[in-house]
Amino acid sequence: MTVSKWLVRQETPADFLEIEQMQAEAFGPARFERTAFKIRDGVQQTSHLCFVGEQNGEIAGSVKLTPIMIGTQKSMLLGPLTVKATYKGQGLGRLLLTTVAEEAKVQGVQSILLVGDHPYYGPHGYQQVPHGQITLPGPVDPDRLLVLMLQDEVMPVGHVSGGHTKPALVASKQADGQLLDMMQGSLAMAT
Repeated sequence: MTVSKWLVRQETPADFLEIEQMQAEAFGPARFERTAFKIRDGVQQTSHLCFVGEQNGEIAGSVKLTPIMIGTQKSMLLGPLTVKATYKGQGLGRLLLTTVAEEAKVQGVQSILLVGDHPYYGPHGYQQVPHGQITLPGPVDPDRLLVLMLQDEVMPVGHVSGGHTKPALVASKQADGQLLDMMQGSLAMAT
């Protein structure tokens, strides 16, 4: 039996500054310009699907899931997955990926989307999204757009937006359609 040297637990508010520092070191200031970061900006992450990995009380890595919509289907955006440089190559990233995917599946999450390298994420079940099937609101290398299907569902199709609510335009078009139906019904009753 193998015992992991990592303690994986849910992230707490007290971890915020340490995780931010770790992300700054890993990704630098350019992280704020990435499309995935912009999707997550202003969207409350799903706290029960955010984990840290510790060794001897020190946070060595973290992973987060943020709710998104892909077209009209609820999904999650993974990231950032961060491991401190001194702990890379020791299995923590893989353990965090497995932990978050297993917990998300138990919670009924349909899919997890990410922008990353298929050679790293592919062995964890992530598959490349066919070009154009899922679009993001900014530039992204289509070969790095990956999805993990957690339930027996078809891969989602559509544009990605942050949060688990339909984009305003979709909601507006649905409301317009309902209003049109009501107006047509009223017109039919009047004649």
